[in-house]
Amino acid sequence: MENNTEKWSSKLGFILASAGAAIGLGAIWKFPYVTGMSGGGAFFLLFIVFTLAIGMPMLIAEFIIGRGSGSEAISAYKKLAPNSLWVNVGRMGVIGCFLLMSFYCVVGGWVLIYSLMSVFGKVIVDGADYPSLFGYVTSSPAVTIIGLALFLLINIIVIALGVQNGIEKANKYMMPLLFIFFIILVVRSLTLDGAMEGVKFFLQPDFSNITSESVLYALGQSFFALAVGFSCMVTYSSYLDKNVSIPASAGSVVIMNIIVSLFAGLAIFPVVFSFGLEPAEGPGLLFIVLPTVFAQMPFGELFLSLFLILFLFATLTSSFSLLEIIVAAFTANGKHSRKKVTWIAGLVSFAAGIPAALSSSILADYKWFNRTVFDLTDYLVSNIMLPLGNLLIAIFIIYKMNQTIVKEQFFQANSLTEASYTSWKFLMRWIVPIVIILVFLSTSGII
Repeated sequence: MENNTEKWSSKLGFILASAGAAIGLGAIWKFPYVTGMSGGGAFFLLFIVFTLAIGMPMLIAEFIIGRGSGSEAISAYKKLAPNSLWVNVGRMGVIGCFLLMSFYCVVGGWVLIYSLMSVFGKVIVDGADYPSLFGYVTSSPAVTIIGLALFLLINIIVIALGVQNGIEKANKYMMPLLFIFFIILVVRSLTLDGAMEGVKFFLQPDFSNITSESVLYALGQSFFALAVGFSCMVTYSSYLDKNVSIPASAGSVVIMNIIVSLFAGLAIFPVVFSFGLEPAEGPGLLFIVLPTVFAQMPFGELFLSLFLILFLFATLTSSFSLLEIIVAAFTANGKHSRKKVTWIAGLVSFAAGIPAALSSSILADYKWFNRTVFDLTDYLVSNIMLPLGNLLIAIFIIYKMNQTIVKEQFFQANSLTEASYTSWKFLMRWIVPIVIILVFLSTSGII
């Protein structure tokens, strides 16, 4: 197989970048409020079990496809299944990432605006009305479009610099800082009066609060949280040397993701319970509830700034992978320069993001299937394309890809037993597809 000219400089660089791709809005924004709405500890326990049993096998599968082909998403399927329709899995991944970028970067823009305002002491002020502030940031056409433009500009600069000098270098700074900031926030949260009630809610399983919907969401979150399904990890692993163990790398990414989810819960729930607020606050938890809480704490603006910068880092490291899969697809033939393609892809993503950015203002009344542009794109990507992508990848690696290559990549640079490979194949053949179909039927509203 022909290899990519781009390479990660180290195993650590690859793991940090892959973890950065996985740890984003889902882990820090969505996970805490869904955990709050789904009963706390029992949901977290289910999420861990499903992440290990469902998410991790899928992550290993994408890593094997990427390094086994030595190519980005579209070319990978062309090489491994020439003259077949399987190339469309890669194409769907690129289209999915483009659509995801169009609304993900809008939220990234909100986080960036909030971070800048907080750093300059403009969030926690006397007489602040946090719901109105959130409404202003999300519904002002000028603010949302400026936020979108600045957020995308950071992505363009990093991706234009390449894999080693851009993505890897950015993640080597951002990911350790993310963990350091999280530890500071967790320590502060745990020292509040009444914090232990929040810890109990988050870590003490109470299965009486679990519904069938909660179980299905935990299943969905287990692979959504690891950025699998759109072949982002196929592209990232195509830059990986052969002296790195794929299962060990996947394990490291999964552990980091679970730790971040743990930190997110320990940073938020003790604060929420300490101040007598509802854990099931929904999406406004970070933008409305937390500023309200931090305002009542010594050095509240400092801790809010730390949290928002942490959130910004996580959002950026995920968006890097979305833009990279698009750029890699259009530079694979070597005819176009990375910088030129990155700027074009960034500008097209900006144009595509404008309708989503205006969904809370000028375009609020324009709806299809009773959804705004933002909500419809989110639904299409998260509820239809992502589960479908996961299902097709699971089928591809077991039934279409050359099993000699699969086995060779699985055992490369490690001393795992035959039983570990057999277990992984069993999960991929039987358990993972059934789970994905259940999640797909649930999230698409069929069951």
